Amino acid sequence: MIRKPGKPTVVSTNPFIVLNNKGQIKRFELKENQHFLGRDPERADLVLPDDWGVISGCHAVLRKEGDDYRIHDGDGYKRSTNGLFFNHTRITPTEGHRLENATEIHIGQNPQNLIQLRYFNPSSSQTATQPLLHSISLKNQSVELGREPSGNAVLQLDAPIVSRRHATIDADAQGRYILQDHSQNGVFVNGQKVTGSAVLQPGAMIRIGPFTLVLRGDDLMILDQGDKIRLDAENLVIKGRLDDISLAIEPRQFVALVGGSGTGKSTLLKALLGIEETASGAVYLNGDNLQKDFNIYRTQIGYVPQDDILHRDLTVAEVLSYAASLRLPPDTDVEQVVEKTLKDIEMSHWRDALIKNLSGGQRKRVSIGVELLADPKLFFLDEPTSGLDPGLDKKMMQLLRKLALEGRTIILVTHATANIKICDRIIFLGRGGRLCYFGSPDDALKFFGITTGDFADIYTQLEKETDVETEAIVKQISANFHKSPDYQNYIGNYIGDGTQVLQQNDETPKKVNISPFKQLAILSDRYFKLIRRDRIYLGLSLLTAPIGIALIPLAIQGKNPLVLGSESDPSLAPLALRVLFVFTCAAIWVGLSSSLQEIVKEATIYIRERLVNLGLIPYLGSKILILSGLALLQSLLMSLVILIVFKSPTPELIPWALGLAITTFLTLVTSMSLGLLVSAIVKNSSQANSALPLLLLPQIIFSGVLFKMEGIASKLSWLMLSRWSVGAYGSLVNINAMVPDPIYLPNGTLAPMPFEKTPIYAATWDNLGLNWGILLLHALVYLIITWWLQKRKDIF
Repeated sequence: MIRKPGKPTVVSTNPFIVLNNKGQIKRFELKENQHFLGRDPERADLVLPDDWGVISGCHAVLRKEGDDYRIHDGDGYKRSTNGLFFNHTRITPTEGHRLENATEIHIGQNPQNLIQLRYFNPSSSQTATQPLLHSISLKNQSVELGREPSGNAVLQLDAPIVSRRHATIDADAQGRYILQDHSQNGVFVNGQKVTGSAVLQPGAMIRIGPFTLVLRGDDLMILDQGDKIRLDAENLVIKGRLDDISLAIEPRQFVALVGGSGTGKSTLLKALLGIEETASGAVYLNGDNLQKDFNIYRTQIGYVPQDDILHRDLTVAEVLSYAASLRLPPDTDVEQVVEKTLKDIEMSHWRDALIKNLSGGQRKRVSIGVELLADPKLFFLDEPTSGLDPGLDKKMMQLLRKLALEGRTIILVTHATANIKICDRIIFLGRGGRLCYFGSPDDALKFFGITTGDFADIYTQLEKETDVETEAIVKQISANFHKSPDYQNYIGNYIGDGTQVLQQNDETPKKVNISPFKQLAILSDRYFKLIRRDRIYLGLSLLTAPIGIALIPLAIQGKNPLVLGSESDPSLAPLALRVLFVFTCAAIWVGLSSSLQEIVKEATIYIRERLVNLGLIPYLGSKILILSGLALLQSLLMSLVILIVFKSPTPELIPWALGLAITTFLTLVTSMSLGLLVSAIVKNSSQANSALPLLLLPQIIFSGVLFKMEGIASKLSWLMLSRWSVGAYGSLVNINAMVPDPIYLPNGTLAPMPFEKTPIYAATWDNLGLNWGILLLHALVYLIITWWLQKRKDIF
């Protein structure tokens, strides 16, 4: 059919909006100075179908502003239920957002049912500057997803925590799309971790690193690149520490959390981070309940605690390299990532310096660098400027300001207020964890009536001479703020109904488990390097016992206590037992000294790495592996000294040198396992050192050497590794053979003997095997309890 010539089609030059609801398209031309968008025809002139449930009766107002329009949430006075969002920033009823040609707005936040609103102005020569979101068709092709995928059909997801070839999607014989996970850091589909593969249902939401993808028909589209993080806190309550706190932190804001000592700053920071359990209220990250979905976000959040998360005997580059190896995919160019991070934190010239030789400010920069490796867009810092002089404080704040300008949302706790004006928002907490202010620094000064410009004067207002006065004034100021226009402008307009995403299900996402063998190799290499660098520790560990044992011959005046002489000697067996007891005590002392601080001294590092992806078994495995290697070296040195300074016995069961080395090694490993257990219990290194005498005394008392074990004492001796160590040594030397035959006195009675034969030292394989086996059982029990204690420390 041929069209006849007629009037040309007139293309309107009026602005228009296009709404996309999972493929359903609605287009509205904007002709009036004001339009109302919604489902209620009595309140809106741009009317949407009633089954578009995300849309409120009156969801938005569009008011002409020059040649374009400004969009406001709700009716311009009261918010809509599910809100309007531009780059995850909520558009308010009062301020609104000016639209430019090709601007994209999201209605709602649940990726499965959100509605896209796009604004176009044909007469405009300008186009809104916002990232181009990609999509790819899955039809009739295999699609690779990753940082640098190598297939023909690829969707590139450029982020450090994304593997080069992270996942693939193929169609099966039934026409369903199947996702295969090939990554280290995992894939989540509809809020649940993929184990191997998953069937993608229509509308499936896929999370890979910071990216959110949605399956729409045969097309897979990137809905969110995760580079803009908004944080909403709603009515957070922790009894006695936080009192009903709500906050709205927008993407790319630099926020300072300040207040006097004991006001709950660190508690609020941890609550916002999602690792502090609250009595009520919740924290939402771009609409998701952060605490519930923490396993999805754990690799995407940066957290620098108050204490340094650094090993002091590593260089700056080594700290960053090990952290990158633990956190990033194995196909990452670690050296390249480290060099970029050093440049970002301005520490390139210090790459080979040991951490212990850096200043406080430099160590904080390296701690920040550890977190920057994964390029997180949400950053928490607890007292990063603590202890720094004014110049370093300023430099640190300027560094954080720069990181925020690069696209990160940053929240820090600080006492210093000299440079607080470079922040976008400040949170002032008062006694009892009450919110006294949240807003811009300039508006804070106005609210508190500070004319000097000195933020320290706010502390003076919030702290009075008595606790009663302080509590009263804090309550009053907090109440005044909640009633003020600032509260509505900075908090009320941004949070409330509709801020949270509707959860896909009630099941908490499972944690992504990294290869335990890879982590074991990395952690063991790091631990070995730390021990090798601490030469004083290594020297004391290796030489203490051999030196002590070498002094024994001076005390026993040249006797051969381990060998049965040609003449009967009633004192030989007790002497031999005392010498063997010294061997045991030396091994226990050295074993405990080598391990008592090995967990507690890096508690802060452990907790931070555990929050990311550190496996508990690889962590303890690295300790056991390296300490066992150290124990092997210690046992060889101890055995060598014993073989040199003492005449060797000739046991029938096993060569003396081999039996001696095995018993010494098992004693060392068992005592080290006990040391790790205690290290997991104590709170600091001082407590660990103080525990050493308490651990040694029972081993000495209940060893069965100094005192005869009878009754309940004999049962307690079974719990002492010293009893089994001495038992093994005694069976090798054959203590019972050193006991002379009974001697009868002229009156026919037996002469008292200094030592009697006992099955404890029987020179049999059964007895030797029992002693060795019980030592191993002790070590196993200690390590299991250590694992349990460390597991209890987990926040998630």
